[in-house]
Amino acid sequence: MHKKLKKLAIGTAAVAGLLLGTHFAWADETITVELWDSGAETEMPTDMGLAMAHGNDMSNATMGIRVSTDTVAAGQITFDVTNVSTDTIHEMVLAHIDDVTKPLPFNAEENEVDEEAVEGPGEVSELDPGESGSLTVNLDAGTYILYCNLPGHYAAGMWTLLTVK
Repeated sequence: MHKKLKKLAIGTAAVAGLLLGTHFAWADETITVELWDSGAETEMPTDMGLAMAHGNDMSNATMGIRVSTDTVAAGQITFDVTNVSTDTIHEMVLAHIDDVTKPLPFNAEENEVDEEAVEGPGEVSELDPGESGSLTVNLDAGTYILYCNLPGHYAAGMWTLLTVK
């Protein structure tokens, strides 16, 4: 779509929303997120979770999350998430954390983070390889973690931190 037509379409939608009493909210910032792995046949490490990784060489992680930026202003944030894996399902869970040196509540039996014990504003649930999804949330200042909570993925290094100022 040409830029002028796109601006016209956005403006028309906003005016229509005002006339109809609808509130339109566009994200203040968009973060592009890629969920990646080294392939389903790659052996996964088990000590790459948040506090587990202190002192570990994260270049050995076999799974991860890449973000277009790791620092944003507080406000409405959209996460555009793509699973770039060719053979593994992934997800992105967003949670607020107070201390990066403390482990997230981890259920070793299930090999995943106890999501019910972690304050989280949302997630993009399981995405098949090549699929995309998005999440728009209003974030206050603080530190957040984006992680995949499918069994073994978090401990294999599939997480990253986001600073909201």
